[in-house]
Amino acid sequence: MVSDAGPVLHAARFDDLTPRQLYAILRLRAEVFVVEQDCAYTDMDGRDAEPEAIQLWHEEDGVVVSTARLLTETVDGVVTGRIGRIATLPSARGRGLAGAMIRHGLEHFAGRPVVLGAQSQLEAYYGGFGFVRCGDPYDEDGIPHIPMRREAA
Repeated sequence: MVSDAGPVLHAARFDDLTPRQLYAILRLRAEVFVVEQDCAYTDMDGRDAEPEAIQLWHEEDGVVVSTARLLTETVDGVVTGRIGRIATLPSARGRGLAGAMIRHGLEHFAGRPVVLGAQSQLEAYYGGFGFVRCGDPYDEDGIPHIPMRREAA
């Protein structure tokens, strides 16, 4: 648990989450991805329960206000980290919560390359963390995305 005089950053594997924590994380993801962004995909893709998956979330006054997911996968034969499912409540945006989770993920994956699928309008934002475009743009549920990669530090 990390505190920055405000929302507290938590990290846990699936089996270590309480039912209430898991519910709050999934509810936030549904609020942002399904309701706000009007996506019609199955957010619960089975990857949350992978042995190496880690859920990150900021909690403030008992409310999950942001979340992200860290995964480990093999890309072109190289063990690689993946940061995804980054979501922040509209009322908590602009406070650096997503950035704190990205930095935590980069520290977690230190020594490994890290990939993510960025909404196209966020390319410069992720570029600020050292990510660069690494492939062709693609459409994910009607939202333009680009694959991005940060080489091992």
